[in-house]
Amino acid sequence: MTIMPLRAVYTAPTLPDREPTAVELDAVERELPLIVAEVELLDVEISVLDRPVSELDERRIRRARRRVLAARRALTNRTTTTAGGAA
Repeated sequence: MTIMPLRAVYTAPTLPDREPTAVELDAVERELPLIVAEVELLDVEISVLDRPVSELDERRIRRARRRVLAARRALTNRTTTTAGGAA
């Protein structure tokens, strides 16, 4: 199969061009602390790609990983609580 028939499938718009709903924006806002923590972790990991990792770098990576885990835990607990389940 060539690429041309597949391109039409993957580039065809599935939904009309629209703005996000209030519910979608609320979901993004709830997940924003996790997104920020993951971006910070990625920044730290990128910063040590081209050099040996120092003790300070190890601490920065550990702290960033802890922030990601804390944000995931907070998001999970918030989601569980709002869904009415027991955490």
